[in-house]
Amino acid sequence: MIAIPSRQTFAAAFLLAAICGISARTASGNPNAAYVFPGGGCRGTTFDVVVGGQRMAPPKARDGLDYEIVITGSRIKDVADVFISGSGVKAEVVSWYRPMTQGESVRIGIESTAKMEEIEKKEGRKITREEAYKLLAITEEHLEEQKKYQKRANDPKRQPNPQLEEELTIRVTLAPDAEVGPRELRILTPGGMSNPRWFHVGQWPELREQEPNNIEPHPAVKIPLPSVINGQIMPGDVDRFAFEAKKGTKLVAHCAAREVIPYIADGVPGWFQAVLRLYDDRGREVAFADSLGFRHDPVLYFEIPKDGKYVLEVRDSIYRGREDFVYRISIGEIPYITGIFPLGGRSGKPATIELLGWNLPMDTLRIEPSFDRGRIIHPIVVEKDNIFTNRVGFIMDNLPEVLSSEPNDSVDTAQRVNMPIVINGRIDRPGDIDYFRIEGSGAVVAEVFARRLYSPLDSVVRLHDSRGKVVDQNDDYEDRGWPLITHHADSRLITVAQGARYISITDAQGQGGTDFAYRLYIRPPRPDFDLRVTPSSVSARAGTCVPISVHAIRKDGFDDDIMLELENPPPGFSLSGAWIPSGQNSSRLTLTVPQEASPKPFMLQINGMSGPRSKHRVARPAFPAEEMMQAFIWYHLVPTQNWTIFVNGKPPGKPPCSFMDRAVQIPADGTGMLRVMVDNAQTAAALRFELSQAPDGITLEPPVVVSPGLVIPIKCDSKKAKPGLKGNLIFMVFREGVTPPKEPGAQPTTWRQEIGMFPAVPFEVISRR
Repeated sequence: MIAIPSRQTFAAAFLLAAICGISARTASGNPNAAYVFPGGGCRGTTFDVVVGGQRMAPPKARDGLDYEIVITGSRIKDVADVFISGSGVKAEVVSWYRPMTQGESVRIGIESTAKMEEIEKKEGRKITREEAYKLLAITEEHLEEQKKYQKRANDPKRQPNPQLEEELTIRVTLAPDAEVGPRELRILTPGGMSNPRWFHVGQWPELREQEPNNIEPHPAVKIPLPSVINGQIMPGDVDRFAFEAKKGTKLVAHCAAREVIPYIADGVPGWFQAVLRLYDDRGREVAFADSLGFRHDPVLYFEIPKDGKYVLEVRDSIYRGREDFVYRISIGEIPYITGIFPLGGRSGKPATIELLGWNLPMDTLRIEPSFDRGRIIHPIVVEKDNIFTNRVGFIMDNLPEVLSSEPNDSVDTAQRVNMPIVINGRIDRPGDIDYFRIEGSGAVVAEVFARRLYSPLDSVVRLHDSRGKVVDQNDDYEDRGWPLITHHADSRLITVAQGARYISITDAQGQGGTDFAYRLYIRPPRPDFDLRVTPSSVSARAGTCVPISVHAIRKDGFDDDIMLELENPPPGFSLSGAWIPSGQNSSRLTLTVPQEASPKPFMLQINGMSGPRSKHRVARPAFPAEEMMQAFIWYHLVPTQNWTIFVNGKPPGKPPCSFMDRAVQIPADGTGMLRVMVDNAQTAAALRFELSQAPDGITLEPPVVVSPGLVIPIKCDSKKAKPGLKGNLIFMVFREGVTPPKEPGAQPTTWRQEIGMFPAVPFEVISRR
């Protein structure tokens, strides 16, 4: 029998994903934000930013039929808004712009010529094209702006991309006490809401690059220390900046590039790979950085040997570039955390963390108890005198914990531990191997968290018998829950142990050091799952429902139903088809929104828990995510901060029908029936139904009118859909009819009216009785 999703509630845990990328597949009518420049600003200031993208203007402007709107965007203030998450920030739309299409340019030429000829014929005098332009509300400023963008479009080094054509200028005001860190910026239009883009609230004075600065720094750009430099890298571009520094300055230059835009789908390797070089006053290179460990963005550290002028250079590693190659360089004697030890702690227990890095105000940090359930990442930020470090992740779990204890470099000196256990340790020198002795029999999971927490350790985990012989091992394990880890170098070994056995961990490259920290789980299998909901930005007309997807990352053999629900939703919000059936990694369901539009988006939370028949009691929050493409090939589910819902427009009115059945069973090679209640017989005869993204092997037959409504026959092809297949059916409903001809001999007119999408209906394919 089919399990109908039931409502279950539990408190959602909070996750801070490592600064991660956002790229969205928006619905056809929604705006698309490709980049934000600059990618942030200093609190306590007001400044303008440009959002580049597509479909950011009202429909009339996009049609290209009104020159005043097309060229100047003068009416955009009345029809657009911008939403930035968090408090202490205000934003308003200033202007909208996009280059003219070739057709628009030709049309302006034709109309300006016609206007000239009309005036010359009427007034008997010659007029200039400039006069004709003024009569058409086209200014010289508009034309010069168009010439600038035309020149950019004609640059042979520049890759044309329609996703970058439009530019929306926004004025942002940050309060003096606005929280430092990443926010999400979304564009709102009458047609919908854009994907989110990261927008960073900073603490240092901010500057913008000025061209030309490829060979020599631009003289007008003065770089005080500390400060933040904002810029864009174009094809073949190199940006250089000059600053004065005193002897003994412990200089840190952190270039946030992937932290601003983590994935660029049509670029290889899939992001802006920035590199930094530092030159002294004689032009000699004194420092270089292409990444910090495996974080991809470069962080340069250099102790200034003498007073003088220094030049910082930034470019792409292979000289690519485009408007969305945006960077933010924080430079100065600023505090920066490069690592922590231990990498995590136990929920409900205080922890003292050793801090590694540069210019830090303290060496250790005490973490107060937190009572989260399951494995959760917490943000670590050190603050002193209102100055903040960068953020790093600290993982917490509810298993017992110990520290690795030396000497434990061999089977003979192995550290004894009892499962389940989490061991916090270091491969503290090249060639170091840590051994741990376990007792018992049965399945054992040995899993390392190191690279996922930005430790440089490339771990290898091995299982040894009582004589030290290797009987099983694992090097690399790919965790789909960490999409920004390019090289999945953490290890995860699932094996079987009998009696006394030994688990060892070392670095695959034979490296080691103070920052080669690890967190080694040794435990029985723990069936579990993580959840992601896409898209992270949902636009819906008031009173309707829209499809969403929830993805399950199943672990340690968890294969049961996962039931989903909204946590304390505002009135009018609900889910239908709220489950992920057993054996499946995703489910497409529907979200119903309130009958009234709202000027501001809602931020909702979906939670999931194991189904009522599961032996494992697991509850997890569903973190919002975006489906992102890397380098034309790979797709990732990248977590974002907020699941944001924008309800706009007028409700469509009462639907003419409703489903009577909460779920439907479909016999293999047979037909299931879904009952539908309708207003009246005339309405029933005109209704038509289609499936949105129908499951393979499931098709609809024409509806059959029966009292008091109709039934929809749902057929199953057992060659494509086997018994036990479960999921959701999402129906699109239409009216169809024929209008008689108005004149004798004319043909009748068929018409089709879309009613909309209906809430998802769970289904199951069963064996034919």
